[in-house]
Amino acid sequence: MATTTAAARWSFPARLQLLTSRRFCFPASSAAPPSSVAGFSWADALRVAGDGGRGDESDLSGYFRKVKSCNRGMDKKGQFVKFSVEDQVVGYIHKGFIEHIRDFHDVFTIVMDDNGSNTVEHVSLQSSLRTPEDRTHAIGSVIKSLGELIPGIRNELYPVTSSYGMPVYFSLERAAAPYFGIKAYGVHMNGYVEKDGQKFLWIGKRSDVKQTYPGMLDHLVAGGLPYGMSCKENIIKECEEEAGITRSISTNATSVGAVSYMDIEGFRYKRDVLFCYDLQLPADFVPNNEDGEVDSFRLVPVIHAANIIRRTDFFKPNCNLVIIDFLFRHGYINPDSRCYLDLLQSLRSV
Repeated sequence: MATTTAAARWSFPARLQLLTSRRFCFPASSAAPPSSVAGFSWADALRVAGDGGRGDESDLSGYFRKVKSCNRGMDKKGQFVKFSVEDQVVGYIHKGFIEHIRDFHDVFTIVMDDNGSNTVEHVSLQSSLRTPEDRTHAIGSVIKSLGELIPGIRNELYPVTSSYGMPVYFSLERAAAPYFGIKAYGVHMNGYVEKDGQKFLWIGKRSDVKQTYPGMLDHLVAGGLPYGMSCKENIIKECEEEAGITRSISTNATSVGAVSYMDIEGFRYKRDVLFCYDLQLPADFVPNNEDGEVDSFRLVPVIHAANIIRRTDFFKPNCNLVIIDFLFRHGYINPDSRCYLDLLQSLRSV
């Protein structure tokens, strides 16, 4: 098996039979990331990846399961109402969550249905909040007041718009975006190498102390799109921080489209769009994490990365979608496979 190691640290014994039987699925009832470190090592992942005797290359069912795991709860959309600013819909709020913001009269206007049913029709911001700065400050204060109801506060602001590229109405704490049904955007980059006619992907293993999905497999470079930064500049910044890729190399990253998904669980309505990039790296390049968020890297044959996706739940869930998209574009998934078009279309839900 052709693999290259960069700063690998082995933290768990390899128990492949146990791992593959457990499947490491996230509980169907919770969209929250796992609170404990993923219990697998690189040895486990690479052993699964290199088991080529199963004859499952044309079986797309494993990919469909990964797409489904990112798109749950669509039957619960009726539990949410529209959240609007200046008569433009920017998100969706769960009827139960509205009870937690109902008393913030100076921030939110809760419009009731006029048919006598005493149900909420939609939520909007108070008209007195006229500027993006006023709205950002007001909603930020609400989020602080809600405390533990919104976990994982990162002090990272996301722009709130009616659609991508439209005017920004206000900025919202990243962790709160799903509670207001705000569409969030991110950048994910597949860093790959070509050797002797074969393609390899650089795969990262997240730090065991990451707040979300600790110890799971990840892209070489990925990050949320913050307010006031272009996608390309964000990729360049993340390349330096997460993999030590210099600007002279990262500027060659190519925009190749986007994938999207919607996930509903409890009060959370997660609507994410991931802008995808490819970067062909020099054959002798070795990544070096600068921000402490990655434990180690491995250079893995693309077909082996595909095996890990199909056969395990070792990857951070939304990374699966971006790599599946890569497999389409580079010919690893072809039209001769049953349900090819269905899988292709499922990568873009919004």
